[in-house]
Amino acid sequence: MNFQRFLWPLAPISLLLMSACASGPIVDSSTPGEDSLEESQSELNISSDPDGYSLGRGDLIGIQVFDEPDLTLDARVSSSGNINYSYLGDIRVSGKTPLELEQHIAGLLQDGYLVNPSVNVSVKEFRPFFIGGEVRAPGSYPYQPGLTLDKAIALAGGLTDRASTRRMFVVKAGGSNSDPDKVSLGSPVSPGDTISIREGFF
Repeated sequence: MNFQRFLWPLAPISLLLMSACASGPIVDSSTPGEDSLEESQSELNISSDPDGYSLGRGDLIGIQVFDEPDLTLDARVSSSGNINYSYLGDIRVSGKTPLELEQHIAGLLQDGYLVNPSVNVSVKEFRPFFIGGEVRAPGSYPYQPGLTLDKAIALAGGLTDRASTRRMFVVKAGGSNSDPDKVSLGSPVSPGDTISIREGFF
């Protein structure tokens, strides 16, 4: 019997099976790897850190001391940058972050009042920003997180007919430089900023 005649039709099938085994499993190249997945997750988790906010006059802050209701209160930062706190008197707040204020108050309470105080400080209401010049309702307005210049103008009733979108300026709150910076409609606005919309040349 001629075995070659029977084995020959099986040769192409054997070659295909050997090729498939050598090439390994098929991988979908469109599936993101670990590096790209971690990168996308980190982008989704990006957020502003409230503890990085510098407190100032006009801010309403909440102070909570765990298991101490008498030491838990809301206080507005005065024009001098202080608050009056139970048992401790006046405390300097302006210029501190919420985290720094937590540590400061915990240290004061630990000095003769509590053994291991747990203090939490939060901003309940940001200090207002100010807008003047060529807007329909100039004045001070409560700050809102994510505020931009165009939204601030909308809160002030919009621009007047004489306003120039090329002559808009802001003096940043708490900055060492009191000179106004030129800004655009999409520029961010911070608590305590002073905005000036000037008249255009017609």
